[in-house]
Amino acid sequence: MTDGTTKTTETTKTTETDETGRLDAAELRRRTADLLAAHPPADTAPLDFLRARFDAGLAWVHFPRGLGGLDAPRALQAVVDAELEAAGAPDNDPRRIGIGLGMAAPTILRFGTDEQKQRFLRPLWTGEEVWCQLFSEPGAGSDLAALATRAVRDEDGAGWVVDGQKVWTSSAHLARWAILIARTDPDLPKHRGITYFVCDMTDPGVEVRPLRQITGEAEFNEVFLAGVRIPDAHRLGAVGEGWKVAQTTLMNERVAIGGARQPREGGMIGVAARAWRERPEARTHDLHQRLLRHWVDAEVARLTGERLRQQLAKGHPGPEGSGMKLAFARLAQQISGWEVEFLGENGLAYDDWTLRRPEGVDFTGRQAGYRYLRAKGNSIEGGTSEVLLNIVAERVLGLPPEPRTDKDVAWKDLPR
Repeated sequence: MTDGTTKTTETTKTTETDETGRLDAAELRRRTADLLAAHPPADTAPLDFLRARFDAGLAWVHFPRGLGGLDAPRALQAVVDAELEAAGAPDNDPRRIGIGLGMAAPTILRFGTDEQKQRFLRPLWTGEEVWCQLFSEPGAGSDLAALATRAVRDEDGAGWVVDGQKVWTSSAHLARWAILIARTDPDLPKHRGITYFVCDMTDPGVEVRPLRQITGEAEFNEVFLAGVRIPDAHRLGAVGEGWKVAQTTLMNERVAIGGARQPREGGMIGVAARAWRERPEARTHDLHQRLLRHWVDAEVARLTGERLRQQLAKGHPGPEGSGMKLAFARLAQQISGWEVEFLGENGLAYDDWTLRRPEGVDFTGRQAGYRYLRAKGNSIEGGTSEVLLNIVAERVLGLPPEPRTDKDVAWKDLPR
């Protein structure tokens, strides 16, 4: 016959880990409660709380211990987030630092050195350092691998000198760091002569210029790189393998844009549904039928996103994220167009064309006219819809690839 102490010990053991030996929901709730007790949100500066949360492994629980995580199942992040939200804890303003969270962090985790992970991940997650993405170029947007920005070894071989131009760079005017791909060997075919770097946006030779959009805002930027020096310690992955590293960034980017978790009637369809309920006088049979189709499509996309996140819990994102991003762009444009039509002359109103440089993007923010115009960019950013259709066709459906005559031609010999 066992005594009460033994029973208690056995119970503790069964609630600390699941069958795989990883922490379970009950243990994460306990650790979250300990964090809140040691750092009450009402009495703790937001940045201090975020740093403590990272150090407790509750930033992204599926990351390794010591890097903001606890090697726990990815799905249990929702348990921690719910407990902290209920307690009024501050968040890290994910819209402002989305590029760092959704693109830079998973790439650094997979390809970075131990020193790089320790240096970059904590201030990235707390929002102390904003990140941007230096990928697209004026002559290499959809065909990203054709990029012309050059990185050449410096005289002592300890670093690189980078020259070139990047475009459509979100948050470059706020960023301390950038993930950058540059050509290091023009004698190789375009996909094989690229290397991946981390660039300090405060270094000499980096110039950021605003790009005014159809919305009136300058959310994007041009970035000019003139003799920018990057130490080799800020290289991610091997020399010449930047395209492989970039694929991790791009797949995570598409999941971040198209696969964000939404409640039912979240996002653009929620805005449209509220407008329908609040303005019965504007309803017509045709608009009703179209809204129903959009609602069903949005719900299908939401549930597909849940399935995709379950797949992510088992490994790295695959090409399925391209399908989610495709659906997101199509729905955002269709629903925002429906909303403008439903609101009639009020849908054409626009509040302010003043040039602004926002700190983040809100696809459902401001008014109907803004949402309609901003949605036009959804089929370009994060990979054009045309490129993503090719990815889905070839890598998901297994259809024959399009003929590509430049795959084995040295980049320097390609027509430009």
